[in-house]
Amino acid sequence: MHEVGMIQNILEAAVVRAKEEGAQHIRVVQMRVGEASGVMPDSLEFAFDVAKKGTIAEDAKLQVEKVPVICYCSNCNIEFLPTSELNECPECHQAYCEVRQGKEFELAFLEVS
Repeated sequence: MHEVGMIQNILEAAVVRAKEEGAQHIRVVQMRVGEASGVMPDSLEFAFDVAKKGTIAEDAKLQVEKVPVICYCSNCNIEFLPTSELNECPECHQAYCEVRQGKEFELAFLEVS
């Protein structure tokens, strides 16, 4: 489960940043997670619950903003929501179009006190 290592890195950075700002507690950690990031939301929740123990984020809530996949077809010059894993253009049917959004795994914001 690679989510544990990923969330540990995010949480460590969040704790450092919160302490730099003089915060004593992290209340909310909001993440942006793309549907094509390979991260499983249930595993992320579990990993967060494990990683936050003994930190200033111990009582924090994890909020996950799911980011949809958006692809781009250079033939048609259009962006679209793919309907299959082939990322096929709905106009010209070219497969494996460029993924422009949906691979994110990032810290969006912290709520601290």
